[in-house]
Amino acid sequence: MRLALLLSAFALRALAAEYFPPADAQGGWRAPKDAAEARALAGVDVAKLERAFAATLRSGSPNGGLVVVRKGYLVFEGYYGKAHREGNPDMASTGKAFTSIACGVMLAEHKARLPQGLDTLVYTKDLLPEAFPLRDPREADIRLGHLLCMTSGHNGEGGSPSAVVHGETRPLKPAKGQDIRDVDGSSLRTPLWAAPGEGYSYSSPAPHIASMVLRRVTGQELPAYIDEKFARPMGWGAWGYCLYRGDVTMAHANGAGSIALHATDAVRFGYCLAHDGRWGGRQLVPADYLRLCRTPSPYDPHFPFSLQFEHNAAGQILGAPRDAFYKTGAGGFCLYVVPSLDLVVYKLGGSDGQWNPDLTRLPQPADGHGLRADYVAPPKNGAYEGYSIPRVLELVCAAVKDE
Repeated sequence: MRLALLLSAFALRALAAEYFPPADAQGGWRAPKDAAEARALAGVDVAKLERAFAATLRSGSPNGGLVVVRKGYLVFEGYYGKAHREGNPDMASTGKAFTSIACGVMLAEHKARLPQGLDTLVYTKDLLPEAFPLRDPREADIRLGHLLCMTSGHNGEGGSPSAVVHGETRPLKPAKGQDIRDVDGSSLRTPLWAAPGEGYSYSSPAPHIASMVLRRVTGQELPAYIDEKFARPMGWGAWGYCLYRGDVTMAHANGAGSIALHATDAVRFGYCLAHDGRWGGRQLVPADYLRLCRTPSPYDPHFPFSLQFEHNAAGQILGAPRDAFYKTGAGGFCLYVVPSLDLVVYKLGGSDGQWNPDLTRLPQPADGHGLRADYVAPPKNGAYEGYSIPRVLELVCAAVKDE
């Protein structure tokens, strides 16, 4: 009994000593003063992080950067083009990760209404009345886990959509997807290419429909829920969603993406995920939900994608631990989380349009740090091979030098 009490007291002291940064306005992240201190305190080789930053310069986006946090230390921060720590770019599909984590919190907070959790059938008159009458009888079998794992059967997007069935890729016919003038209705009108669970296809309507369920269950819009559950507890600065598109003001934030927050706040979010959902003395995100984000899901036996995150459980990224998980976004954005290394990496990207402050109507620096002299434009046929999203993670992991 005494041993158990001693162990419990030790665990409480360890948690009490765990570092969580104040808001940027109150001082922000702690940072080593030089490369030697970065190695001593955070166990990283800054010279090797510079190589990872060089890879971002050649990754194909005219604006971008790299922010790395290890053991609670901001060990690297570099930007080019319009990018800046206080910018609010359109992070595109990286925002799907925020939708997923919000759904995880909703499941814990509203167990009485959603007792089946991820197995909840969502096309019901209680949760999704907008969907009735059903356009396809197969919609009745779609569960929340299907929506969050992209196996709901909704048609993939783009001019050449595809699906993966047990590791085998097959083409799909193009179909209408989301329309920003009616993001709810257009998502619900996206056709199914298969019954739920029969294959994986990356389809933005699916996570948006999940956010519609969240709106119904919580009684809050997605930005308001995120603000309450994450932004205020973590001390984010100005942030928002890209709701303003030319002459269109979107009626609802898109659960499929386009969140916009400061770079140092993006890594705050990742740091919370790396620490099993804790922030300070609070459990903001259920730890069991986070474990599902980084492991193969029964809702997706087809592709290494769980609850809106790609994961490395099979070790396909050879230079990264198997508990690494990450979410990409168009333009070269990616938020990486590696719990076993206490490591969070945020790769910024984006076209000039993604850095337009009119999207959010939030003030941000007009030109960031200016185009770096060592920026190299990609070849006309695409980004440089070898500087992919996984490669940047491998380069950062190679900089970890614990002794």
